[in-house]
Amino acid sequence: MEADLDKSKFRVLIVDDYKPWRSFLLSHLQTWPELSVVGEATDGPEAVQKSQKLQPDLILLDIGLPTMNGIEAAKQIRQQSPNARILFCSENRFPDIAEEALQAGAGGYLLKSDAASDLLPALTSVIQGKRFVSHTMAGHVFACTSDSGRPPDHGHTVQF
Repeated sequence: MEADLDKSKFRVLIVDDYKPWRSFLLSHLQTWPELSVVGEATDGPEAVQKSQKLQPDLILLDIGLPTMNGIEAAKQIRQQSPNARILFCSENRFPDIAEEALQAGAGGYLLKSDAASDLLPALTSVIQGKRFVSHTMAGHVFACTSDSGRPPDHGHTVQF
């Protein structure tokens, strides 16, 4: 991962209501010296609050959160922290939900079941400002809504 990322540390906020998943992400992210986990949140309002307070560079965000879903949280986070990068980590496989998540300002959509193979490419792509979509979702057509206007750069075929 060192060769793929900028030399500065990326501050990461993990947002998920399922503690075992947060623990999984935390244990993996701690092995990469380029990343520094600065906090965790368990619901949408807490994600918005912590993103404002902690100013992370990257937010790993679930969709199915209590109180406020991840897509609504992402919209609010984008308003207050437009430079923060968002990677959705969800098991929701509905293409229209993934599309809505990407349109909310996310740089990527990672299926949790693909994390073993796709976590590193997803993180690298989103940190570099590129679009990422899990290989399981690669057969679906997603609008190119990134700020750069570029299609995903992740090695999986995605139609635009």
